[in-house]
Amino acid sequence: MDSAEYERKIAHRFAAFDQDGNGYIDRADFNAAAARLLTEFGTTARCDKGQALYTGAEAFWQGMAGIADVDGDQRVTREEFVGGAVKRLRDNPERFAEIARPFLRAVIAVADGGNDGRASVADVERALRVLGASAEIAGVAAQSLDIDRDGKIAESDVVSALAVYFTVIEPDA
Repeated sequence: MDSAEYERKIAHRFAAFDQDGNGYIDRADFNAAAARLLTEFGTTARCDKGQALYTGAEAFWQGMAGIADVDGDQRVTREEFVGGAVKRLRDNPERFAEIARPFLRAVIAVADGGNDGRASVADVERALRVLGASAEIAGVAAQSLDIDRDGKIAESDVVSALAVYFTVIEPDA
């Protein structure tokens, strides 16, 4: 896959972050995602898990803005997102994992009904749907994250899979 195809795929992934569909990613998109997740799982914003989710969302936003917000207007346009992903993350997927980890850890904690540090496949699927994935995509993605097929998904599985999704060139089908 050439750079143009990679940029096209990354641009498509922009929509996953632009929660309100206004053409840019900003702090409000991350806060809205956190609020919807808390509502879905019946968790309050003031409890430890809720606070961790908002803190993780803010860290994710700050990391993304630091990588991609070229003009410093506290909004990441599609072009900035593509440029940031291509220029800074393509050769360093670990950087994406670093900025996403606090949010993803908190998402797993909110979805973790058993409080064992892992969420069920069904609950990860619910979280993915809340974050904007279609039911079909959410189901396939959640199943694929259950690496050991024990019905549970750990934070490390989510972080590494999301880093690959956003930064690694996929082979042409």
